[in-house]
Amino acid sequence: MRITTKFAVLAASALSLASCGGTPTETVHVVGSSTVFPFAKMIAENTSRSNPTLGSPLIESTGSGGGIKLFCAGVGSEHPDVVNASRRMKASEFATCNANGVTEVVEIQVGLDGIAFASAKDGIMMNLTPDIVYRAIAAKPYGKEQTNETWADVDPSLPAEPILVYGPPSGSGTRDALQELILEAACKANPEMEALKEKDEDLYDQTCTEVRDDQKYVAQGEQDNLIVQKISGNPKAVGVFGYSYLEENLNKIQGLPMNGSDPTYENISSFAYPGARPLYMYVKKQHLDNIQGLREYIAEWAKSWDKDGPLAKIGLVASPDDVRAANTKKSTEFSVMTADDLK
Repeated sequence: MRITTKFAVLAASALSLASCGGTPTETVHVVGSSTVFPFAKMIAENTSRSNPTLGSPLIESTGSGGGIKLFCAGVGSEHPDVVNASRRMKASEFATCNANGVTEVVEIQVGLDGIAFASAKDGIMMNLTPDIVYRAIAAKPYGKEQTNETWADVDPSLPAEPILVYGPPSGSGTRDALQELILEAACKANPEMEALKEKDEDLYDQTCTEVRDDQKYVAQGEQDNLIVQKISGNPKAVGVFGYSYLEENLNKIQGLPMNGSDPTYENISSFAYPGARPLYMYVKKQHLDNIQGLREYIAEWAKSWDKDGPLAKIGLVASPDDVRAANTKKSTEFSVMTADDLK
């Protein structure tokens, strides 16, 4: 089973990093998404094998939002070189980067993942929809009081078992994706919610994305493996996490279909399974010539993200061919993003 820790160090140099602009430093420092962490960990290990004279990259699982905050805090040895994210950087975050002197950011899409819903092997089984999930875990589904206690309360065809969903915390990229790709997807299909968006967008956002806080939805921090443990030990619980964690643990958990599609590699790559999402890394171009091994680390990603590459073997879903080609080009040319790219 994959182990994800908040501070997972592949190898840390005992030497302090020199400031950017001075002597090249010893260690690539990567922060960010717990979903991207296992892939970044493999890339770091393979980079070290291919380049034994370079310092081994340091990988930390801080969550997408927390990692971007660290990344955007400034330029220099005390700041990360790369941030992984399970959702795209926000325009406001990019503005913060620029305000702090991080003015050359390279956005690279590394592949796809899915927000997978799962339960214990031989546990509760349901054919979910965005509407079912929204009505089960929203604080105020469609603006009404949340009264659903069991899945049968949500839909009579579902089991009369108590709603218990373990999922990502607020601020997590996986939580952002859950809100945008599942909860808000249900809202968008509701005429009353569409009308509310025209009238009061803030109230619409709150209604469509706020999750109930009565322990029917339990946030588990940036520890996707803890969610796997929770649901594998409780046949009535449902978990929400990145698809790669489902694939890694199929011996003890099962995917729950959504809109009739199972969470599989093929259904995520075709976006048939709701919740499919791109994964990113952001590279601080200003560090490229000062951090030994940074170019090699990025190059290792580009060698590994194909459909039959090593990352696919641990759950990464390859991006479409044209997207992979464009991002392979970015991994050598390091073209920087602009605010307009995020509009």
